[in-house]
Amino acid sequence: MDSIFILLMVLIMIASVLLVIIVMAQNPKGGGLSSTFGGASSAQFGVQRTNDFMEKATWTLGGTIIVLILLSVVLTGKPAQTAPAQQQPVKQEAPAKSAPASSTPAQTPATK
Repeated sequence: MDSIFILLMVLIMIASVLLVIIVMAQNPKGGGLSSTFGGASSAQFGVQRTNDFMEKATWTLGGTIIVLILLSVVLTGKPAQTAPAQQQPVKQEAPAKSAPASSTPAQTPATK
């Protein structure tokens, strides 16, 4: 189970880093890393779908992270162990005193 947990955590970290990169590269109202490093407008060369790709990538990575987290909880979760219930000591009563049983059947008096 530990190897599955480690694998899921590594995948979550990779998806998180990619999500940070995608969000940083997005163009918030005219600015962002794409305009800082490129300097050219995306509409200048006819490429207008980069924002659609960035938005889809953001939602996809966010959903992937959520699914991976839920999988890690379900697959590696251990059932909750309840505290042992304190049992009260059982009171043992002494057996009731009874007359010893005779080995011979009781005879009824014979009438003549």
